[in-house]
Amino acid sequence: MHEKYFEEAATVAKHATCYRARCGSVIVSKKNVIIGRGFNAPPLGDETQRTCDVEYHTDKKPKSDKTCCVHAEWNAIIDALKNYPEEIEGSTLYFMRIAGDNSFTEAGDPYCTVCSRLALQSGIEWFGLWNGGPQMIDTKKYNRLSYDFYR
Repeated sequence: MHEKYFEEAATVAKHATCYRARCGSVIVSKKNVIIGRGFNAPPLGDETQRTCDVEYHTDKKPKSDKTCCVHAEWNAIIDALKNYPEEIEGSTLYFMRIAGDNSFTEAGDPYCTVCSRLALQSGIEWFGLWNGGPQMIDTKKYNRLSYDFYR
């Protein structure tokens, strides 16, 4: 069952306009209905907000905050909250990163503390990553793992 939602997240990722990574996310309600979709892109898709070519000479900003793009997860959460606010509680977020040939690539370890906190705060219960196969993580644990990444 999880694979079809990862495939849908990969389809959404094809629309990503980020220069650094092509990512997509879908949020699935407890009723197994997709309630949110998102891909990474500059805010509102506005190219004047793109700062991908800026070189940051500091370690103060975490890796996940050095991009100008709104993360796929954030866009999916915003989409779900706009259109299905009553369905997000207990839902599952599926995150997919794709390669240039649109094949699945490893998501890696949880590291974005903004994604983890936003998912947790919005009521998402599970966070799905693709790492050679489905990896389903309770959102509270995902949040802890995101912080542990920097220790």
